[in-house]
Amino acid sequence: MTQFQSNSIFWIDTEKVHPNPFQPRREFDETRLADLADSIRMYGILQPLVVTRKEKHTEDGLVAEYELISGERRLRASRIAGLSQVPALIRAGEDSDREKLELAIIENLQREDLNSVERARAFQRLVEDFGFKHGQIAKKVGRSREYVSNTIRILAMPEDMLNALSEGKISEGHTRPLLMLIDRPDEQSTLFKEIVYKKMTVREAELIARKIAYEKARRRDLAEDPELLALEDRFKETLGTRVSIERTKVGGKLHIDFFTPNELMRLLDAIETNRSGEGVVNVLEDYAKSLSQDENTSSVSQEEVAIPEGEVDLNHGEISNDPLDDRSKDEKSIEDTEDMYSIKNFSI
Repeated sequence: MTQFQSNSIFWIDTEKVHPNPFQPRREFDETRLADLADSIRMYGILQPLVVTRKEKHTEDGLVAEYELISGERRLRASRIAGLSQVPALIRAGEDSDREKLELAIIENLQREDLNSVERARAFQRLVEDFGFKHGQIAKKVGRSREYVSNTIRILAMPEDMLNALSEGKISEGHTRPLLMLIDRPDEQSTLFKEIVYKKMTVREAELIARKIAYEKARRRDLAEDPELLALEDRFKETLGTRVSIERTKVGGKLHIDFFTPNELMRLLDAIETNRSGEGVVNVLEDYAKSLSQDENTSSVSQEEVAIPEGEVDLNHGEISNDPLDDRSKDEKSIEDTEDMYSIKNFSI
């Protein structure tokens, strides 16, 4: 028996076609559906739906019903267009739930109809409900095992981040730096908000994620000086941005992150409001006194503001409008064959 009952296309009543319960796609853009409906009114359905046929006994006798395997967008648009019948190929035999999900995923992937979250959930369902290995899924969809594993890892992010990914507020490339901070939820949430509100590119987000990983190691080194750690935390709370204190042979450096000239002015206002503009003078006076009292002991405090290279336009006071995902095609393709948690992804 062939895969289909025949090579013929059957015309089926739209009301008799039921959605595939294993359809991995959950979101359908209404505007695009309306456009497709207009196209169907003008040219008809160019590619038939694929369905399975089921017969059920009713009071009126034997009735045929159909369950959709692929083509839900076409079915929805056909109903919008007012079509009473749609062309369809009928698969022979009773497909298992596993086969229905597998076919729906492959069909959507081939048409690139799934967003990142839908694709991850579909892969996860194949693993949890049907016992697929990552390598098996990779062969089915024509991708690498690492691609499947990295896609499923997306689901480890909080729901608000998954929603933002589905809605296009962040790109799939942004999930990599966010997942680097999976064990630091507060920092992860902060980075996510910065990506959304400051329109960060993938490179900018990765730079910050690696810096945070470095900060974790640095703070372990500062653990012997709880007063310095407490001061660092107070600076963060007061200024509302990332702050780090670095010891040097003579005193140290205070690093304050900002992203726009306007934000820099806000930081200055916060410092002036809290210290009435006397902070720098007092630090210098204290340093001068310490030199005169003890020639062998000296300390100095300096403020060094960390400016993200090449991102701030001082003439316009805005971040440059580079694409959110600013990686090259080669860099993006590496994800298909690279483990997200490879040690090189955490280098500083």
